[in-house]
Amino acid sequence: MHPSELAEQACDIEINRLKEPIGKQDQYIAAYGGITCFKFHPGGKVEAWPAKISEETHYNLEDNLLLFFTGYSRSASKLLKDQDQKSKEGDKAMMENLHFVKDLGLKSLQALESGNLDQFAGYMDLHWQRKKERSGGMTNPEIDEWYTFARTNGALGGKLIGAGGGGFLMFYAEDKLKLRHAMRKKGLKEVRFKFDFEGTKVVVTG
Repeated sequence: MHPSELAEQACDIEINRLKEPIGKQDQYIAAYGGITCFKFHPGGKVEAWPAKISEETHYNLEDNLLLFFTGYSRSASKLLKDQDQKSKEGDKAMMENLHFVKDLGLKSLQALESGNLDQFAGYMDLHWQRKKERSGGMTNPEIDEWYTFARTNGALGGKLIGAGGGGFLMFYAEDKLKLRHAMRKKGLKEVRFKFDFEGTKVVVTG
């Protein structure tokens, strides 16, 4: 099955059948894998292509991104439903925020393809600051405290992974050893990871 077909089946289940107020980006990146670009057209068509990132940039990005579990779990549906409703109503502040974040995505791609990872980290931080404005439940005082602490201990930028309210904090680190030790002192568990370029696959055991 082609990744696009698999992604569309997942979207049909979540969006059309379960009526979840979500987009398509998570299903598509899970199906394709890699550092992949997507263009979502109004009619439903989705274009996908690999980002033109050098091997050196790929390795540096993978080496300097750190992921920490916050200990919080959350349901994204309520936050996303509020955002979805405001978008459909044409809420001015919400639409401005979403357009700004879309432009950040394009700038982030340019930074990655040019190998400017410090700039990419800055865009991560700017994205997180704007994303928090969409909903009061996007973060909480403890997560804000951890984020500020990380920024003063080696992190050039970062964001909360997911719709908000909990989950994982991801940072791009200038000094990853300093950041790793600092967050450990705060009681956060690091989760090691590597990029996956295979996408969704069938695992057969016998």
